[in-house]
Amino acid sequence: MARIRILIVEDSVVMRRLIADALSEDSDLEVVGTAADGRIALAKIPQVNPDVITLDVEMPVLDGLETLKQLRKTYPRLPVIMFSSMTERAAAATLDALALGANDYVTKPSKVAGAREALDTVKHDLIPKIKVFCRAPGSGVGVKPSRQIGVTPVPGRTKPFEVLVVGASTGGPNALATFLSGLGAGFNLPVLVIQHMPPTFTRLFAERLCRTSALSAREAQAGDRVCPGTILVAPGDFHMTLRRVADQVRVSLNQGPPENSCRPAADVLFRSAAEVYGAATFAVILTGMGHDGGRGCAAVHEAGGRCVVQDESTSVVWGMPAAVVNAGVADAILPLEQLAPHVIALTERKDGPLKTASRG
Repeated sequence: MARIRILIVEDSVVMRRLIADALSEDSDLEVVGTAADGRIALAKIPQVNPDVITLDVEMPVLDGLETLKQLRKTYPRLPVIMFSSMTERAAAATLDALALGANDYVTKPSKVAGAREALDTVKHDLIPKIKVFCRAPGSGVGVKPSRQIGVTPVPGRTKPFEVLVVGASTGGPNALATFLSGLGAGFNLPVLVIQHMPPTFTRLFAERLCRTSALSAREAQAGDRVCPGTILVAPGDFHMTLRRVADQVRVSLNQGPPENSCRPAADVLFRSAAEVYGAATFAVILTGMGHDGGRGCAAVHEAGGRCVVQDESTSVVWGMPAAVVNAGVADAILPLEQLAPHVIALTERKDGPLKTASRG
């Protein structure tokens, strides 16, 4: 099988060498070129014919955003993975890049990391994403389900839903923006979101959701009340769980061990929601690499709640949804644009929000 051809676009000589060294340790990959800025990169693309590009966010001459805009005019399907530092400016630019059509991003190693640690970080974070986006057509990312599931009723259900929990990873920022904006201003359940992102990114992402959704959205803090019509996004590097305090439900945050190599993890939140809300839990898994959410949805299913996933055709990566389907706990597999109407149809309440989830 031909090796995956990679063009590295990065202004730092040290970082270019680090990325190239990390990728060269994998026999499936081949670095076919490097570029110190976007202008050089755009000229090199037709020369080296890459299968994927790693694109630095902050560069002189032509930065990552402007490069991506021009690149997408000519190469709309060429996979692009942004390479971002952890600064607020870079995080905001990375979120802009995802909205402009970048496939995903990785963050640069810490400046205090040693050479081997930095190399291992790049290998761990970047190589799996390169391979996901450059697989041969038809090979799929998640295991194919043995059956497809359409909308199914909730037979004999009398208990109303009280909370909506949502998990996403690769492709999630755009999918979440679409899904949550579709819920509308009248949606009266609390919404708790796990998006695999590092610190700073999650706060900025929550602020963007607040602008694009009719619901209030913010990054969760320890002790927050879980309120109807409010979106709480788990902060980067913290698991989010729930606990009952008298007639209220409040958020707890912790830095327990990562699950599925993730912190925050959907499995952690979903299990906690199933314990607190039981059959009143509605779970949604959107596009994402890996299998986070599979065990959490199993817990929701076991408690009598409902689990719905985004379908393969509208997912950037059908890994997380496939994990739920293959566990046999998906009540519906739906295209992204049909998820919000489905949730609304099954969660509309005639008697108003529960006192245990009152606004505060």
